[in-house]
Amino acid sequence: MIRNSFIFLDRVGYRKEKSIWEQGVKDWNTFIKAKKIRGISDKAKGFYNRKIIEANNAILENNAGYFIGKLPAVENWRLYNEFKDEAVFLDIEASRVGEEGFITVIGLCDGEKTMQMVKGINLDFQKLKKILRNYKIIITFNGSSFDLPFIRKRYPDVIPDVPHIDLKHLCQRLGYNCGLKEVEKELGIKRQNEIVERMYGGDPYLLWRMYRGSGDEIYLRLLLEYNEEDVVNLERIFELLIVKN
Repeated sequence: MIRNSFIFLDRVGYRKEKSIWEQGVKDWNTFIKAKKIRGISDKAKGFYNRKIIEANNAILENNAGYFIGKLPAVENWRLYNEFKDEAVFLDIEASRVGEEGFITVIGLCDGEKTMQMVKGINLDFQKLKKILRNYKIIITFNGSSFDLPFIRKRYPDVIPDVPHIDLKHLCQRLGYNCGLKEVEKELGIKRQNEIVERMYGGDPYLLWRMYRGSGDEIYLRLLLEYNEEDVVNLERIFELLIVKN
């Protein structure tokens, strides 16, 4: 999708991008080959040609970071097809107790494997930092408001400087103005465990408190299952949304 996009170019907004598409210019190659594009001066077109070549080279060099700040944040999803093999879905569970809030579980899924880190067991932020450096894109649901700021505030150097795709923005564009669990239901995605299926909001932290208070690992297993389904389902949701967009 990014190779069909022009919105990363200076002074090209949604309206101008749509005008370019309507002229039959659907991708970068067609743009460069076109002698004239209505609404774009010869001087501007020459400049845009160079920028498109620059962007194409960035993709060939596997440099997703090139696009940081060039695309509106809500359009970062357009990068997915080019970098999907090095994308990671991330979700955290955390306490929400003011400034002293803490992370209980971090879940990661890259489409092939899922990994979880648990506070007091294997949660190591230096290790997490090294793991995240292997990826070109981070994908979350509402992560721009919660997950990433929560991590950055407490561990400023853990999140790499790569594009972030927040699926909540894409959901809202398509009319899904609700939380992750409601989106799953709208898209026909069911969780395997009925208990986990019924969990919402503060339930994960309640499970954490019950685990810490009783030492009974059944609560931890439920929490981990909940978190794992979160990150695994993010990929399923994203693939379905791309088809709809």
